[in-house]
Amino acid sequence: MTQPDLPKRQISQEAVLVVTTLSAFLTPFISSSINIALPSMGEEFGIDAVHLSWIATAFILAAVVCLVPCGRLADIYGRKRILTIGIIIYTLASISSALSPNEGWLIFSRIIQGVGGAGIFGTSAPILISAFPPGMRGRVLGINVAAVYIGLSAGPFLGGFLTQNFGWRSIFWSNVPLGLLVIGFIFWKMRGWDMAESKGEKFDYLGSLVYGLGVVAAMAGTTILPDPTAVWYILAGLIAFSVFIWRELNFTSPIFDVRLFKRNRPFILSNLAALINYSATFGVGFLMSLYLQYIKGFSPQSAGLVLVAMPIVQACLSPFAGRLSDRIQPRFVATAGMGLTTIGLALLSTLSTDTPLVFIITALILLGLGFALFSSPNTNAVMSSVERKHYGVASGTLSTMRLSGQMISLAVVMFLFSLILGPVQIGPENYEGFLTSMRTAMILFTTLCFLGIFASLSRGNTRKA
Repeated sequence: MTQPDLPKRQISQEAVLVVTTLSAFLTPFISSSINIALPSMGEEFGIDAVHLSWIATAFILAAVVCLVPCGRLADIYGRKRILTIGIIIYTLASISSALSPNEGWLIFSRIIQGVGGAGIFGTSAPILISAFPPGMRGRVLGINVAAVYIGLSAGPFLGGFLTQNFGWRSIFWSNVPLGLLVIGFIFWKMRGWDMAESKGEKFDYLGSLVYGLGVVAAMAGTTILPDPTAVWYILAGLIAFSVFIWRELNFTSPIFDVRLFKRNRPFILSNLAALINYSATFGVGFLMSLYLQYIKGFSPQSAGLVLVAMPIVQACLSPFAGRLSDRIQPRFVATAGMGLTTIGLALLSTLSTDTPLVFIITALILLGLGFALFSSPNTNAVMSSVERKHYGVASGTLSTMRLSGQMISLAVVMFLFSLILGPVQIGPENYEGFLTSMRTAMILFTTLCFLGIFASLSRGNTRKA
């Protein structure tokens, strides 16, 4: 393989691939594990359905707030440095989560874990893209995405096994050795190497603060719907975003170059497609975990074995989809994936108490196939549509779209739980209300994903044929 020019000293592409792949495995593994463990957490702390979802949402919210600033910091101070700091914070937060004495401590630890996750999300893809030539990007991004899906695959199975045999805290403890392994590998194999394409430029602290306040206000408003005060929170968030965009357009060294969205149709629509796709799919794992354990009566381990059907398909097919997007326009591959995802969601919108297991697994496999065809080609499209110096910001933008979509997906679930179930723990007396909430969410997700097909197809070509 041809080595590109790298600063300070040459480093093997294999070392970069190993570090970014292990980093990509970390967060999805624990996220999918936690979905399986939620009923156990709810039972121990006496958490109702709405507050239970905050254990997942807290991580995503913190990551969204910090992602764009982390991407900019990585471009200025070094991508490996920010990645290392992110993994250290993430590992320490895993220890804190495992020691949580109550619900508040656990949610706070998840917020800190989200800050560390932002350092990982905002740097892995730029480091990978910088180390490999354009003709190999789809292939290595496919491997990177496969690592994400391997984490998602291992999470339900191992999370269910650990929860059932050792308690939910063991999930967080299991993450600590892996974090230490990645940290050790960085200091061993990547010592003396880093990339900072924007070294010496200023960092916009005020812009970061305004952006963060906008995200928190908008999310706070969404989660308390249909309360009338939600409108004021959402309005405050929109005002903050408007101020942020105005400032970034007039700041000499913006944390987010809004001009990337000017006259760059592939970049805009590829990010929009990512936002729609994750908004329509992320809540599925959360809802299906509760459905299998509460409605179908599965143990955590058995529920994990069922849920593994979706990510294992993703893990197997993502490298193939990435290589395919090196040969043909990524938008065609990604759009096909969006179509299959729509079909899978439509099937899940019909679930009831007596739905056969084979039907559930078939729908999950379709979702896995669709997501595999969408994710790595879409990432390839985004990164191929910008100049090298914008890799950090482009990756941060894409990760922000992904996590914002996840946040929106969970916000939809929380809203429906609040509207239909209310502040109660899930039990036999309200199983019908839970099923109504779940089916309504799946119908909304199906509609959203169907609309996403057109955004994905109309993005145009990201490179010449």
